[in-house]
Amino acid sequence: MKRRIVTFLVLAATGSAVLAQALPGTPAEYLKRMDANGDGKVSEAEYVDYMSAGFRRMDINDDGVLDANDGPMRPGARPVRLDEFQRNLIHQFHKLDRNHDGFLNARELTQPPQE
Repeated sequence: MKRRIVTFLVLAATGSAVLAQALPGTPAEYLKRMDANGDGKVSEAEYVDYMSAGFRRMDINDDGVLDANDGPMRPGARPVRLDEFQRNLIHQFHKLDRNHDGFLNARELTQPPQE
């Protein structure tokens, strides 16, 4: 169940099934992958940077926009700018941060965002 939630979060943030295949098996492994400074928690900046990596890989022409120039798009999909994508990630981070300490722990990473 928790792995499916984490998969959903990555897919919701990136729209890429390719990234879902590379997910670690446990919440602790997922946190470790996102925790760039090794302090055992994920900051907003670490979350945005990690989740933006897929966007950057898909942005083939490196113009900060995912659009038809980067490959086939889902019918009816509109181009997505990196800054817009990252604003959505920040919003998602704060929904996940249930204890409002400014960081995500392994448990918060595996919970569905609060409405």
